[in-house]
Amino acid sequence: MERLLEEPSDEIRRLRRCINDLVGVLALPAMWAVAEPTRVVRDLVDALIRMLDLDLVFVRLVDPAGGAPFEMVETAGSQELALEPHEIGRALDDRLGGDPQKWAPLIRMSFRGFDMSIAPLRLSLNDDRALIAAGSRRSDFPRETERLLLTVAVNQAAIELQKGRALGEQMRITSRLDHEVALRTAELAAANEELRNEAAERKRAEDALNRSEEDLRNTHAKLTHMARLMTVAQLTASIAHEVNQPLSGILTNASTCLRMLAASPPNVEGARETARRTIRDGNRASEVIRRLRALFGNHKLSLEPVDLNEAVREVIALTRSRLQANGVILRTEFADGLPNVIADRVQLQEVILNLIHNASDAMSSINDRSRNMLVRIERNAGEELRVTVRDVGTGLGGENPERLFDAFFTTKSEGMGIGLSVSRSIVERHGGRIWAEANEGPGATFSFSVPLPTTFEEQAQAK
Repeated sequence: MERLLEEPSDEIRRLRRCINDLVGVLALPAMWAVAEPTRVVRDLVDALIRMLDLDLVFVRLVDPAGGAPFEMVETAGSQELALEPHEIGRALDDRLGGDPQKWAPLIRMSFRGFDMSIAPLRLSLNDDRALIAAGSRRSDFPRETERLLLTVAVNQAAIELQKGRALGEQMRITSRLDHEVALRTAELAAANEELRNEAAERKRAEDALNRSEEDLRNTHAKLTHMARLMTVAQLTASIAHEVNQPLSGILTNASTCLRMLAASPPNVEGARETARRTIRDGNRASEVIRRLRALFGNHKLSLEPVDLNEAVREVIALTRSRLQANGVILRTEFADGLPNVIADRVQLQEVILNLIHNASDAMSSINDRSRNMLVRIERNAGEELRVTVRDVGTGLGGENPERLFDAFFTTKSEGMGIGLSVSRSIVERHGGRIWAEANEGPGATFSFSVPLPTTFEEQAQAK
């Protein structure tokens, strides 16, 4: 009767101890909040050895990042069971196999002469290699209450490890996102700084450009003022140059006339000829002044019927002595039966004279070939007459032919750039045009054309 009373008392104590142990196991997660996996398994191993009086507990954790697994073994009491974790791990793998579904709930194994009952349990549902093995030398291990306690403890640890793994993964993701955000923030900050620098540089460039434009405007104003002063100076020098030649001729002729009259006996015929030349040069000076005024004024033309052949012959007669002095061989080609044009005879002759003088000057430095000049008059396909002066001189020198007719532009070292500009003004006032062309060989060709009368009244006036 006394034995019967003791057995229920022992069972009650075991049940109470089991309940207390379950409470302790259930309280473990409160200690594991945001704990490392190794901390979880160490606390679990210590609790199981203490609660179940175990001789050996082996734990294997798997690194989800692919690293080497973490293995540990804890023994109680005797140093004779001091085993290396990898020894127990290999022995368990060989005995249990690779499929956890086929693991026996309890196996008997011997470690260094000690027989033990080993209860293997999976520690993770995601990896078959993670496990915990509890061992005891007691033959009745594990009792039902012990297996219940062992199962609950392992499940609690597995849940905590899974939570820790999820939290770790979340922290890694958060850390990676934080790193990405920091990286992108740094890139954006660098980009913003670069944009600010570019904006500042652009502002400096704009300020420099504005200053340059202001300087350019000031310089342009100064250059314009200087150009006006130079234009006045060039115009004055050009007028002096144009008038100087006939005035020099007048003085020379007057001096010659006086010498001839002072001779004994006086050379009356020679004096008469020099007087005629003086009158001619005086008229030339008057015409220079008149055509310069015509260039810069808006005076009406003195129109009359003009026979171009006759007008050109008169100009050639005036220039023949100069051409001969320059060694020019003149050839003319006049078309017969040409109608008259309505023009200012003197002004057209001034154009012709200028072209002949220019052609002669262009050949003055030529010594390796004959200085040939051609003056041609012909009727174009249109209703106009064309006068051409062709030389074999130095040519246009690579200049744009149109520039030759600009005021104050010249290719001569002593020229002032007035003659061709005046010639263009005269020709255009007659409704014609003037142009220059480079020859296929040496020299250049200058031409101008004037229109023929088109109405009956103009034709009658030309006759």
